[in-house]
Amino acid sequence: MVMFRGRSLLGRYDVLALVAGIWLLAKGVRYAFPPLFDQLKLTYSVSNTAVGAAFTGFMLVYALMQFPSGLLADRLGAARVIIAGVVMTAFGAGVVTLGGPFAVLVAAMALMGAGTGAHKTVAITLLAKTYPERTGRTLGIFDTLGTFGGVVAPVAVAGILALGLSWRTIFGSAALAGFVLGVAVFFRVQRTQGATSRQATHGIRDYTEPFTDGRFVAFVVVTLGFSFTYNGVAAFLPLYLTETADVGGAVASLLYSVLFVVSVVQIATGELADRAGRLSVITATLTLATASLGLLVAAATIDARVAGIPVLGAVGVVGFGLGSHGFRPVRGLYLEALLPDSLAGGGLGAVRSALMGAGAVAPAAVGFIADRGGFGAAFVLLLISLGAATLVAVGLWLTED
Repeated sequence: MVMFRGRSLLGRYDVLALVAGIWLLAKGVRYAFPPLFDQLKLTYSVSNTAVGAAFTGFMLVYALMQFPSGLLADRLGAARVIIAGVVMTAFGAGVVTLGGPFAVLVAAMALMGAGTGAHKTVAITLLAKTYPERTGRTLGIFDTLGTFGGVVAPVAVAGILALGLSWRTIFGSAALAGFVLGVAVFFRVQRTQGATSRQATHGIRDYTEPFTDGRFVAFVVVTLGFSFTYNGVAAFLPLYLTETADVGGAVASLLYSVLFVVSVVQIATGELADRAGRLSVITATLTLATASLGLLVAAATIDARVAGIPVLGAVGVVGFGLGSHGFRPVRGLYLEALLPDSLAGGGLGAVRSALMGAGAVAPAAVGFIADRGGFGAAFVLLLISLGAATLVAVGLWLTED
């Protein structure tokens, strides 16, 4: 086994492995639901509206948990909140496995939304504390595994259904995995790091103090602009490619998958941020994402008879994916550095709630504009949003001490 500074590599990164494993499970549970909508409609004899509303409830509870989970982590310690979140998720998955009326499913989904929502904000603060010299690398690995939860979940659902097993099997497996991970975090993290956990007693008003810092507010603006753009693109990219960029349906689906597969770049950008500086990597990744989105917009505005438009669209998708995913771990790393240590959990939670709010608005805004002016006009709006965020990031980089 490889040894690293007197400890095995596995032993040194076991905390990362545990919290990243929980994040993979959380994303997997979330993205297992959309492929199962048809099964849920048949099982419970409900409409598309009903299953859609249940999933919306899941996501709303997830978003609402960001700030309180961070605040509790500041007061009780990150490990306790992570354990409570994964156990809550496992319990909700177990309830789904046991069955019951549709109302029970909705309640279980809300419980899983709360459990998964308690994780990422708190995990970022724990990883930053555990790996202070390699926070960028660890956050890159953490975010990459989470992204692949969205890739693995549909495949797992398809495999279980192909084998003729009940769709509830996937949630039974998730429940078991969640309980095992919760126990592992208790013995490895809580028992060994519990004595050094934060015991802050700050009030809600204290968490507004970082927002009096102009540079902090400027970076929050950067993250809001990015979140709005990314979620808008992710929601409508396949339709955009087929309707405006002369790309066939099969190729559009493939490119949509590529958008997530290239998330492996997060490992590299997280490592690079540790070495070259956070704002320089943030500026580079946002510039790449903006330029690539510009290619996508150009692919929609050039006459469709011009050869090479599909290639232009493909290059735009790959570049946008690399820039966007590359930005994510460094965003969390930089925000963590800007916040006082005693306010890191709640402060990061407040920002993440705002990010999710901006991201939730984006699909509705893009759909509204597309219905009236076409997807070309909608993606121009997204390009303006990302371009403005990039300009603010460049300003922060140029004025950095």
